[in-house]
Amino acid sequence: MIDSALWLFAVALGCSALGGMLGMASGLFIVPALTVFGHMDLHAAVGASLVSVIACSCGSAAPYLRGRLTHVRLAVLLESGTTLGALTGVVLAGVVPVRALDFLFAGVMLVSAWQMFVRRVERPGVPANGTGRSNALDSSYPDTATGREIAYTVGRVPLALGLMYVAGLVSALLGIGSGVLKIPAMDTALRLPIKVSTATSNFMIGVTAAASACAYFLRGEIVTSIAAPIALGSVAGALLGARILMKVSSQRLRGLFVVVLVAVAVQMLLLGCGINPF
Repeated sequence: MIDSALWLFAVALGCSALGGMLGMASGLFIVPALTVFGHMDLHAAVGASLVSVIACSCGSAAPYLRGRLTHVRLAVLLESGTTLGALTGVVLAGVVPVRALDFLFAGVMLVSAWQMFVRRVERPGVPANGTGRSNALDSSYPDTATGREIAYTVGRVPLALGLMYVAGLVSALLGIGSGVLKIPAMDTALRLPIKVSTATSNFMIGVTAAASACAYFLRGEIVTSIAAPIALGSVAGALLGARILMKVSSQRLRGLFVVVLVAVAVQMLLLGCGINPF
């Protein structure tokens, strides 16, 4: 039992560190790990991953907020679009062919990876200092990797809300975390620095996961003996991921995210072709 708990803690630690650093739902990594290597039931694995996502979001929230990376006002605004899209996805679940969604999702991932690869060099906005400020959402953050204060502007919010709606819709239809779609959406529409996108996405995914976790808990699909070590490992992993994000350069973080996007796209293409890699 102890060995099993330690293994679950270690899996959650590694997956949450990677998920927290990329601002993505750690369930994207935890569910395959639990089902493939732990031979766990899929429903129990999904329930445990939801607990991990909540713990990961809460664990890394404080360091990101202290580091002024999370744009709270923008997160609350964008979450409305994601929530509406998720509700639409629940209604449409079972109507849209899953295989078509797999190909669509893979295409979106590849396009997003290409756009993020093209934008390897950050282009932050002009400093927001009184007369130069264009709207109330413009802000700045301290980049510890370079030791400079990076100012950025926030524009094209309606486009970002539309992309967030699509992210929530696809997330609900495919049953995956929307963080893998939120960050490319913020990167493409809002032109946010990658660290701000990551921290803001990590703040948002906990809200979405909490709603889903309630449904799984009421159905009895969250097993305490599994969820407890997963939650502890997720908090530790989230703190570790936050520390890494603070110190890593934006270019390296963007490159790692491109690799993850391409890997997820390949997985979805295989699922669309009827091949389950896990």
